[in-house]
This record gives sequence, structure tokens and C-alpha cells, in this order.
Amino acid sequence: MSWWSLLASAAALAALLAATLAVALRVGRHSVIDVAWGLGFTVVALVSFLMSDGDPARRLLVPALTAVWGVRLALHIGRRNIGESEDPRYERMLARAPGSRTLYAIRAVYVTQGVVLLLVSLPVQVALSETAALGRSSWLVWSGTALWLVGFVFETVGDRQLARFRADPGNRGEVLDTGLWRYTRHPNYFGDACVWWGLFLIAADRWPGVLTVLSPVLMTYFLVARTGKPLLEAQLSESRPGYADYVRRTSGFLPLPPRGAREDRGRSRDG
Repeated sequence: MSWWSLLASAAALAALLAATLAVALRVGRHSVIDVAWGLGFTVVALVSFLMSDGDPARRLLVPALTAVWGVRLALHIGRRNIGESEDPRYERMLARAPGSRTLYAIRAVYVTQGVVLLLVSLPVQVALSETAALGRSSWLVWSGTALWLVGFVFETVGDRQLARFRADPGNRGEVLDTGLWRYTRHPNYFGDACVWWGLFLIAADRWPGVLTVLSPVLMTYFLVARTGKPLLEAQLSESRPGYADYVRRTSGFLPLPPRGAREDRGRSRDG
């Protein structure tokens, strides 16, 4: 990966986020940046592809995996947010603005997400510059691709299950606890993490890529401990009466059998 490629990716991201800000100001919702999140990774992958001269097989595989994930996520969030008002998470954040809400949003939302996006995408950029031929012995590449597929399926299926649940008026105010949501409170976030650990494994097939391990660590950290799970669960705890019970019996991130089922199996083994 060259510095020119990194700078070009940063410039492309800056242009995307500037356009997103213009749209947000026009529609009165900064939550439109959630659509730009997946598109941003796709943009970085395409810029890195154009500026790289690595192994042709990797140059096809890595951008394809990144773009399929990023475009699907952007379309899903875009459809979900049609006609919606500002996301309560952004509303609470912007309520703390010491002065101009727009300037605060640029600093706290757009610049921050742009930097995080660029750092998380480092495995993609590094993998595209790897010149070693992709062969059958590249077990990390195939393991990473398999992990990416697991994550993509988890995220896609989880999002579809949630969309169908929300579309039923009889479920208003209820908690989805079937399908993948029976085993983890956040199958979509778990899927996101698997996708980026998979892309890291592809990059780690050669030595420079190993150094990008902090990228999936950062993505997982934000999903589990910062802007993903904690903020969403705080919001749901206030709006869903049965959410506390759901939290007690359901794994917070890794897919596991519900706690009641695990305890029953434990008692069965002891007996």
C-alpha cells in the first residue's frame, strides 16, 4: 500500500462525507451518514483497486467482498430510514453541542466516522497491494473468505428477520426473540465483526497484512462497546417493556443458546 493510495482514499472519503453532510442539512437528519458508512468502505476499496498493482486474484476478491457488503448495508439502511425522523442517538449527541450543531456534527460525527472508516479499511488497502499469487496454499485467504461469508449471512438474515418483524403492526412495542435474534441480541453487529475479521485474515496471508489487526479490533470495539450495542440497547431499554427480560436470557454478542436452555442442558448433564 502506497501513501498515494492512502491519500487518494482519504480524499475520496472526504468528498463522500461532504456530499452526505449536504444531504443531511437539506433533509434535516444527520442519520443519513449511516447510509454513507457502507458506501465509504466501497469507495476505499475501489480507489485502492485502481491504484494498486497486486495479485490479480486478490484485486478481484477483496474489492468484490467489500463492495457486496457495503452496498447491501447502504441499501438496507437507506430503505429502512425512508420517511423516518432523526435517529434518537444522533439527537442526544447533538443536544450536547456547545455552539453550532452543524459544526459539532462535522467534528463529532463526520470527521470521526471518516477517520474510523479509513483505519478500519486498512486490511482492504494492504491486501490489494500484495503481489504474491493466490494459490491453494493460501489457507488464511480461504478461511477469511469463509468467515466473511458467515458474517454476511448473519447480517443479511438478521436484518431481514428484523424488517419482517417491524412490518407487522401487531409487533409494535414487542421484542424480536426468534430466529437469529434468539441466540444473540445483535446478529447484524456480530455479522459486521465477522466480515471485517474475515477481510483481515485475507490481508494477513502475507506479513504486512498482519499489522492491520487493529482494524478489526477497532471495528469490534465500536460495535460492542461504543456506538453500536450500548447506544442501541439504552434506547431499546426505554422503549421496549420486555427488553430487560430479553437481555437476561439472550447473549449480548456471540450467538449462544438462550440462558434458560443452557441451564436446562447443564442440569440434564449433572443428573
